[in-house]
Amino acid sequence: MPYIDQSKDSLIHHTFLDLLNNPDEEKSLLLLKTPLSFVVLNKYPYNPGHLLVLPRREIQSLGQLTGEEQDDFFKTIVRCEGILHHALHPDGINIGINLGASAGAGIPQHLHCHLVPRWNGDTNFMPVIGETKILPMALEHLWKKMREFV
Repeated sequence: MPYIDQSKDSLIHHTFLDLLNNPDEEKSLLLLKTPLSFVVLNKYPYNPGHLLVLPRREIQSLGQLTGEEQDDFFKTIVRCEGILHHALHPDGINIGINLGASAGAGIPQHLHCHLVPRWNGDTNFMPVIGETKILPMALEHLWKKMREFV
């Protein structure tokens, strides 16, 4: 509900860069930083452990990444797959990138990759037509648990 209730104007500023530059990594849910990328827990997750991998530069598309940024971004995605497996033991992981608002990007001005851990019988992406099951876990608890594997 906080995501639905918030003003869409609040998403126009540099939301992800604000998280990167916040010195309180736990409060900003910043999981890890690499030289050219960073990872945060999604504040409005589909499932517990939903991660976002982002380049440090605010860009909109994969084609804007330099070669070094591409390498770092993809290696960070692979690293996050391992973190999720070690920390949460999901049955699977959805990995995806939405480019542009029409494709579902909630903050289209900053490229990001979603890693969503999945468990057999969990909430699916279309809860309107599927049966749902809630897997609640406090974000602060998740951050601490996953930080052990960074």
